[in-house]
Amino acid sequence: MDVVVVGSCNTDLISYVPRLAKPGETIHGDVFKSGFGGKGANQCVMAARLGASVAMVAKVGNDVFGRSTIENFKENNVDVDHVHVTEKASTGVATILVDGNGQNSIVIVSGANMQLGREDVAKAEQLISCAKVLICQLEIEKKVSLFALQMAKKYNVRTIFNVAPGTASLSKEYFECSDILCVNETEAALLLGLSDIADLEEVEKAVLALQRTCQGRVVLTLGENGVMFSEGQLCSTVKHITVDRVTPVDTTGAGDAFVGAMSYYLSKHPSLPFTEVMKRSSQIATASVLSRGTQTSFPNRKDIPDELFQD
Repeated sequence: MDVVVVGSCNTDLISYVPRLAKPGETIHGDVFKSGFGGKGANQCVMAARLGASVAMVAKVGNDVFGRSTIENFKENNVDVDHVHVTEKASTGVATILVDGNGQNSIVIVSGANMQLGREDVAKAEQLISCAKVLICQLEIEKKVSLFALQMAKKYNVRTIFNVAPGTASLSKEYFECSDILCVNETEAALLLGLSDIADLEEVEKAVLALQRTCQGRVVLTLGENGVMFSEGQLCSTVKHITVDRVTPVDTTGAGDAFVGAMSYYLSKHPSLPFTEVMKRSSQIATASVLSRGTQTSFPNRKDIPDELFQD
């Protein structure tokens, strides 16, 4: 198995609006769509669409959303042997508003995602032990993500820890188990106790500050400004990869497209320089903002230039 994702599955309920509503205000939307989401599921599907063999470890409710989620995984060639069904909660739901500039506001009801336990991850130990890359996030219980990261490290599996949603408190164990710590500006600010990260100079300082606590690399995504990353603890160099400027239609899931693409390149093209991994992953994430939806906006391999798949 190339990539194993331990994480969340949601059904996305998406409303497209001229602008985001103010508190207490009701506005008319333009279009409504439903789709599949959850950071874990999104990252999983993106890696699979690029050509990685991928398995999901997750939990859904015994409802129409849960059954549809499992079917969607199958249609995207994702192994679902460890996608469990629970009677204790409904499948997770994300209510998403997307404004005329492609920016979004999201409310998540975690539901069955919070029912995923250490015992479910333990059942997937053999699967994880044979993986090339493991991805975790924080849309499930924190302790379950940590358990999965620790298990992967036991078998020398490369780990990507996407600290999303952001949190102000993480024990050092998370950083010790993360070969790649991936955050956006908001998530980095929360981890460092900052009110904001205002410019690229502050982004560089944030990467270096996080690097001092992390044994692996730090990757800080910047949306339309690309990505900034470190070379690891033994090097104080920070690099900045820019992306082509585009007019976004919907930015929902772009960060997940980036993480999923990164896992693909790390597992399928291990000799590729990390700078090139960052560049190609950023290009794929940029492509995902050019159409509406979350997973529906993720490109398939046939739609991506061949040069992005060459060593």
